[in-house]
Amino acid sequence: MQYSWKNIPRYIRYVFVQTLYLFLLMVMFRAIFYLFFFKTTITEHAAIIRAWNLGLRFDLRLALYLMIPVLLLALITRNKFFTSPAIRKSNFIYFFLVYLLLTLLYILDLGHYDYLGQRLDPSVLRFLAKGERADNARMVWQSYPVVRGALGIFIFMFLVYRLQKATWKKYAAQPVIYLRNWPYTGYFIGMVLLFAAGIYGNIAYFPLRWSQAMFTRDNGVTSLGLNPILYFASNFSVKGDTYDLQATKKYYPAIASYLKVDSTDVNGLNYVRTIAGDSAKPRLNVVLVMLESTGAAVTSMYGNPMQATPNMKRLADSGILFKNFYVPAISTAKTVFGVHTGLPDITAVKTASRHPKMLDQRIVMDQFKGYDRLYLLGGNTNWANIRAVFTNNVEGVRIYEEGMYKSPKADVWGVSDYDLITEASGIFKENNDKKKPFVAFLQLADNHPPYTTTSGAGDFKKLTEKDIDMKKFKQSGFVSIDQFNALRYEDYNVGHLIDMARKDGYLDNTIFVFFGDHNCVLNPYSFMPLPEYELSTGGVHVTAFMYSPKHLAPQQINTPGSLLDVYPTVAKMVGMPYRNYTLGVDLFDSTRVNDKYVFITYLRNQMPFYATLGDQYLYEINLITNATAMYDLKGDPLKNILAQQPDTAKSLDNLTRGFYESTRYLMFNNKK
Repeated sequence: MQYSWKNIPRYIRYVFVQTLYLFLLMVMFRAIFYLFFFKTTITEHAAIIRAWNLGLRFDLRLALYLMIPVLLLALITRNKFFTSPAIRKSNFIYFFLVYLLLTLLYILDLGHYDYLGQRLDPSVLRFLAKGERADNARMVWQSYPVVRGALGIFIFMFLVYRLQKATWKKYAAQPVIYLRNWPYTGYFIGMVLLFAAGIYGNIAYFPLRWSQAMFTRDNGVTSLGLNPILYFASNFSVKGDTYDLQATKKYYPAIASYLKVDSTDVNGLNYVRTIAGDSAKPRLNVVLVMLESTGAAVTSMYGNPMQATPNMKRLADSGILFKNFYVPAISTAKTVFGVHTGLPDITAVKTASRHPKMLDQRIVMDQFKGYDRLYLLGGNTNWANIRAVFTNNVEGVRIYEEGMYKSPKADVWGVSDYDLITEASGIFKENNDKKKPFVAFLQLADNHPPYTTTSGAGDFKKLTEKDIDMKKFKQSGFVSIDQFNALRYEDYNVGHLIDMARKDGYLDNTIFVFFGDHNCVLNPYSFMPLPEYELSTGGVHVTAFMYSPKHLAPQQINTPGSLLDVYPTVAKMVGMPYRNYTLGVDLFDSTRVNDKYVFITYLRNQMPFYATLGDQYLYEINLITNATAMYDLKGDPLKNILAQQPDTAKSLDNLTRGFYESTRYLMFNNKK
């Protein structure tokens, strides 16, 4: 065997060895992913082995892709490959850049997966948006061991350099083997065929495709089966966000009927509903509180074993709890845009707030006549270009952001939530003392990496593993103690807000609306009524409750509710007349008890879906393949019953596509 190997020309053996090095690098990162980041609900070893098998074939494909330039150069120059100084220098530069880029991309992928539970995709580019890079860089600096990581990369690249130098030196010193034309042609064809076979990756009619990794419903298994860099590249050619006028008109009747528009007009595409005011209702203050990364599953109201949110539970038990409340998409910026515009942010790469053509919108908050309109954020509103969502659409809005508070910055997201609430309450008190009603959007941020917590009034204490039942903790879905403590801190600050409202005298004439912007990344959990981890709907199922002790009686609402419904609902509650131009409806509309659906988007197995979810059915459409499925949430929620109920499926297909196409259209055509 050694004799046969030695008889192969050294430049071909060099290509084999370098291919092996690259492949082993990818296997190393795959092992790191499996050992430290992989989580799944699947216990079958066969599925894990199959994912590994697919993943290794993808890794080999990438290694071969990267080796093609070296292979061609080696086959063309033959024995001159090791005697030319220019080739030697180019070879070192190429491999150094390849190893550095691969290492950085793999580390970025692991961080992306740890942060969002998804492998790297083109949406990561939103973090490089102009004006936001510094904030995102500070978040990374405060959340991750950047210095140690950089040192580790430096040491690793030094070792790579030494390995490359030793490998080149070894093969350059070996005897030259001269080949005649026919043997050389045989080696040439053989190498091309070997590379082609490895890249093809399948013993089948069709080549290896990333969709093959999606052989289960489980995101963890799918992620294990993918190569993140190939997956990123395959999804990079995303078409620009636009709309389809004919498709909008085709599905308009379904959505117009559902929304109960004033005047159905398929040609004019009218979505307007005029809601009469009620002067008999008191003009209560409205405070919308966005709870960062607060899904339903992590809070005490939904049966989480850790019971991390006693203050939220106390308020929800005394107010109105929406058990089935959903946001359209996973992203803080998408939630801020969605709640204020009444439109799901279904942009592919950038968020709508970063899209100049989507920023001009007719919204309900702007119609709170006689009210002061406030937006309060601990950080800077240049984040995600979110300032424009307010200043461009809400006349006279008063924005409070970092630099305007007395409190110092706590981290990259600005002042701490405790300090933000303390100073916000003073602003609310000032309005209330002047008998000036206000509608305010208060955005919390500390339940987010780097998970900064303060002692608050001096009585907030972090818990450690010694303080908690770790058996319950493992069942709760939380991925770390820091994540758990950050949620506890957010709950502490919710209690602080209500205490301040009582102290400052505006509690009795204010409606508080609390809602999460999306769920956080969690380990598998199974305590919720629906298998939402397996369905992948858990990421958009968030906590939501209203509290106003003088005006709202305790109540629990099971009818599905949407983020889009918030402003239409509170406007109706305070008797404010308004015109609704978009897709939200009144959460308390009694005529929709058995006919209420929410529009949501989610990733399952790294595939994007959009869907409508109602009291009984979930109807989903694969955005890539257009495949459809329908699930009975009161039966077997994991069984596709599309074929068994074709009439219901057809109706929900029209409604789901109506939501989707109308959203695409209105994002560009709801201008003031």
